[in-house]
Amino acid sequence: MNLSIILASLVALLTGLVGGATYTKNSTEEILVPTKTETESIVAEDFVSIRPALASLPVESLSDTEKTDLLFMREEEKLARDVYQTLYEKWGTKIFSNIAQSEQTHTETIRNLLEKYNVTDPVTDDTVGVFQNEELQLLYSDLINKGLQSEVDALKVGATIEDLDIKDLGEAINRTNNADISLAYENLTRGSQNHLRAFTRQLESRGVTYEPEYISSEVYERITTSNNMQGGQGGHGGQKRGWGGK
Repeated sequence: MNLSIILASLVALLTGLVGGATYTKNSTEEILVPTKTETESIVAEDFVSIRPALASLPVESLSDTEKTDLLFMREEEKLARDVYQTLYEKWGTKIFSNIAQSEQTHTETIRNLLEKYNVTDPVTDDTVGVFQNEELQLLYSDLINKGLQSEVDALKVGATIEDLDIKDLGEAINRTNNADISLAYENLTRGSQNHLRAFTRQLESRGVTYEPEYISSEVYERITTSNNMQGGQGGHGGQKRGWGGK
């Protein structure tokens, strides 16, 4: 990709005009959920694609709330990766392996921001299932216990994680004014929406309907009836990347 293309992409991202879609900070019930027609033209860039944009944006003041959110999201994205890896080892269902790779790019995105703002990374031990945050440590155990009961339960766990992640990212977006953090969170939200659609389809193919626990039924309906957003994090794919690689 040459410099002119990178600059053009950066301008589009920063002005919120990618594919003509506009995102605004609304209530947590209306978090980055474009209409169906908007969804068809939005490109969800992956960590590698947006890294130049994140690096080029200025380092701004970081509030305690923004710092807390970054630390939490770093481990929440790791939790998603760890759960999916564990459930893949149990059931061998390909969607878990694919999305685990995508979640690795999510947690790398947050790690990159922590490094940029000189915030100590809470992931000092990248071992699967190990977290500093006690809430996430308990949540991991609960999700694994549920996911090991059956393949359908495992897919429900996947949908639940994305449901929660979309809610948490939406709230974090509303608590930051930093352009680079907003860009990262918006990107991760689009990826999580794609993952939620993927898990929903897997459940529907087995005759099971997922009921959202964290986002509203209206928001869930708008997400699941929209098309997948293209990009490295789209669908239930994701680039194959080594864990912990920069």
